[in-house]
Amino acid sequence: MFKKIISQTKRYIVLQVFILIVLKMNAHQADTTQNERFSIHAQATVITQYKPAFYAKYSGTNSLQPQEETQRSITSTLFLGAKLWHGASIFINPEVAGGSGLSGSYGVAASTNGETYRIGDPMPTFELARLFFRQVYSFNKGTVYQENEINTLGGKAPTNYFAFTIGKICVADDFDLNKYSHDPRTQFISWGLMSNGAWDFPANTRGYTPSIILEYGSPKNEIRYGFSLVSTTPNGMIMDWDISKTGAHTLEYARKYTLSGENGALRLVSFFNTTHMGNYNQSIELNPTDPSLLATEKYGRNKYGFGINADQAINKDMGVFFRASWNDGKNETWMFTEIDHSVSFGISSDGDSWNRKNDNVGLACVTSGISVPHRNYLKDGGLGFILGDGNLNYGLEHLDELYYSMELVKHLYISGTYQFILNPGYNKDRGPVNVFSIRVHVLI
Repeated sequence: MFKKIISQTKRYIVLQVFILIVLKMNAHQADTTQNERFSIHAQATVITQYKPAFYAKYSGTNSLQPQEETQRSITSTLFLGAKLWHGASIFINPEVAGGSGLSGSYGVAASTNGETYRIGDPMPTFELARLFFRQVYSFNKGTVYQENEINTLGGKAPTNYFAFTIGKICVADDFDLNKYSHDPRTQFISWGLMSNGAWDFPANTRGYTPSIILEYGSPKNEIRYGFSLVSTTPNGMIMDWDISKTGAHTLEYARKYTLSGENGALRLVSFFNTTHMGNYNQSIELNPTDPSLLATEKYGRNKYGFGINADQAINKDMGVFFRASWNDGKNETWMFTEIDHSVSFGISSDGDSWNRKNDNVGLACVTSGISVPHRNYLKDGGLGFILGDGNLNYGLEHLDELYYSMELVKHLYISGTYQFILNPGYNKDRGPVNVFSIRVHVLI
C-alpha cells in the first residue's frame, strides 16, 4: 500500500509541475492600472512525517499508535478565477489529495499535519474543493490595488464595501485569519495552530462545505456572517441539506490598527452549530462501561463557542500572534477536532535580516483541553471521531512547534518542522511524542 501511495504521489507531482511550467510560461506582470479578468494559480504540497516509538501504558481504537511510524500526504490544487461583470467573479478549485496523517490522524487533538484528515483510504482522490460566486458592492469611490493571488483577481478594490459569497468554500478562508499562523502549506502545520482549536468550524472531512457569507469591510473594520451546511455524520463527507434542522452560524468582527507604527489586527469570532449530535452525559448514563455517542444522537442538539485572535507586527520582518477559544463541550464535536478550550501563541520572522527574505522561521505552542463531560466519556471508554484510548488519565494536551521554510528556487520551498507533544489526546499515561516533518511546497 505504501509503495502505491508513493507511486501515485510521484505521478501527481509530475503532473502538477507540468501545469506550473505551462502557467509560468503564460504568466505576465500585473498591470496596476487595469482590473484583470482572470486569475490562474496552482500549488502542490507534500509532507512527510516521522515519529520514533514512544511510551504508552495502553492504546485504544483511536489512539496515536506508539510504534515508530512514517506517513506522507499530498495535495495538488488549481485555483481558477474569472471576472463576470463589475464587482462579480467566480472561482473554481479542483484538487487532488491523498496520503495519511500519523496513525490516520487519530490520537492527537491538535493533530500534527493540517494537510491531512481522518480518512479511511489514503489513496489520492479528486474533489472539487471550492466553487463559489462573489459579488462586491462599493460604498464610496476610494480604491486600493489588490494583487492577483489565490482566488483573488488583480485590480482596483473598494476601500468600503459589502460582499456576498455563495458556493462551496473553506470557511477558514474567510474567518479566523491570522498573518503568522493560518496556512499549513507555508506556516505551522498543527491543526491547533492553523485555527482556533475550540471552533468546530463547518466542513466535510477534507475541509469544505456549501456556504453563504455576508461581509462588510472598511480600512479599519470588518464584520462578516456565514451560514454553512454541516455533515450528516461527525467529520463526514456527505452534507446535510435539511437546513430546517441543521446548520452552522459563524459571526466575526475584525479590527485593524497600528501599534508603535506597526500593523496589527484583532478578531472576535463566535459560532453556533446545530444538528443531531450525541450527548456525553447521556451516553454514560445509558452505558457506563461502554458509552456510545451514536446511541444518543438526535436533532435539536447544539454546540456554541467563542474565540479571540490577534496578530501584531514587531518590525518589518517579525511578528507575534495569539489565539484563545472555548466551546460549551456538552455535545459531541461534529466537524473539526476534539478541543473544547485552547490557547496558542507564537512568533514568526522572515529571513530578510540574514539576506534570505523569502525564508521564514516560526516557533509556537498550543495548549488544549476538554470539558468534564467530554473527559468522563473518554475515560469510560467512549470514542470520538479523533480520540479514544480506552481509558483516560486526564491532562492538558500541549504541542510545541518549530519550523524553518527555505526558498530553494523561485516558487519552490522546503521546510523542516519539529513538534513536541505532551499528553497526546489529553492522556498523561501516553507520551511524550516527538514528530519530525519535511514539507515541499510549490506555488505559482
